[in-house]
Amino acid sequence: MRRAPATTPRGTADAPSPGLADAWAHPLLGRMLRGRTARRRLDQRHPWLLDTAVVLGVFLLSLPDVFSPDRHGPFGDTMNHTHAPTAVRVAFAVALAVPLWWRRRTPAVTYWVISAALVAQWSLGVWQQTGMATLIALYSLALHGSLRGLGWAAAGTAAEMTLAVWLLAPVEHPFLGLFFLLGTATAAVAVGLTLRIRRLYLAALEDRATRLEVEHDQRVRLTTAAERARIAREMHDIVGHNLSVMVSLADGAATLATNRGETSADALRILADTGRQAMSELRRVLDVLREERGQEEDVRPLGPQPGIHDLEPLLARVRAAGLPVTYRTTGDLDALGSGIQLTVYRIVQEALTNTLKHAGPDATADVTVTRDTGTVRVEVADTGQPAAGAPSGDTGHGLVGIHQRAALYGGTVTLGPRAAGHGWLVDVVLVVPPGVHQP
Repeated sequence: MRRAPATTPRGTADAPSPGLADAWAHPLLGRMLRGRTARRRLDQRHPWLLDTAVVLGVFLLSLPDVFSPDRHGPFGDTMNHTHAPTAVRVAFAVALAVPLWWRRRTPAVTYWVISAALVAQWSLGVWQQTGMATLIALYSLALHGSLRGLGWAAAGTAAEMTLAVWLLAPVEHPFLGLFFLLGTATAAVAVGLTLRIRRLYLAALEDRATRLEVEHDQRVRLTTAAERARIAREMHDIVGHNLSVMVSLADGAATLATNRGETSADALRILADTGRQAMSELRRVLDVLREERGQEEDVRPLGPQPGIHDLEPLLARVRAAGLPVTYRTTGDLDALGSGIQLTVYRIVQEALTNTLKHAGPDATADVTVTRDTGTVRVEVADTGQPAAGAPSGDTGHGLVGIHQRAALYGGTVTLGPRAAGHGWLVDVVLVVPPGVHQP
């Protein structure tokens, strides 16, 4: 059994990660995170907005080169002194910018179209800032396209840039130009691959979280089923004992009535036969439970189920294990039925086991069992702190067993830190059916 977050009738919400909470609380980081989330949602709803903004941005950056052409290249004087008309420069700017609108849907086609337009532009000795469209296309191909296509695109980029600085539009400093162009192309590919790997990593984390949630739900269902089967077996013993007492009394009364010649003998025999039939049906139910749990359950030792009077030996064993325990009772507990006594015993047993495992050294525990009108309240409180590394969730049998046993008697369960902030509290209220008493 492991410690679990507090369980109250209202329920509790999981607290966010401390690091993420601090980032969201920071004025600047919080604003950046909220803005990033808002932009991502906007892009998911209207992806064309970002694509259009990229196209317009690249085209606007080319306007100075279109209307104020310079015969000098970005890496010194250009040896090709061809002066392209303004209309040609505008055409190249459009040819390089517009294909970016499809960069996320068809990244490979977008890159090769832009690459072809760029080669044609450089062959006329024209250098424009619109050439950055190649870097954006490479980035998009690394982020959205196939890795094989990215390899061919990287090789093609290196080849065309080498041809540009030496043959197509030779410049005064070709080595400097080649270093700059290849460096920016490499950076574009690196950024695209980094974001691609990050997306894959986040997708893997989300998939893992989903699978862990499914596995957690499955473990909870299996544990619940196992605890219900265990409770059913224990209740079978109690009900079977009570039925055997009823059958024995009915048989004895039927024999006595026959000897006295009373007419109630037949009714008493019918009562005894009905009891034996009910016991037979209970055994069949138990056989089904044993088949579901495995053959090892068939060899479990038989014995009377524990009750309120067995709490003192249980507490003695817990004290011997090193946990000081105080025990208080209120009301007539011995008059409770066998089933509810067993439930009280198991709740105390599981709660103290939890305390022994996770409360840490120097802890103490208080056990209080109170019987009131129509209810029995079981409180187990300790003063320890969770041990370092103790798990915060619970999918073990103990906590599930407490919930299932309380549900058997229409009870409520409250689990969580004590109000004083030190220690842990298990508070269970069970409803005692009217007329239930110890046979």
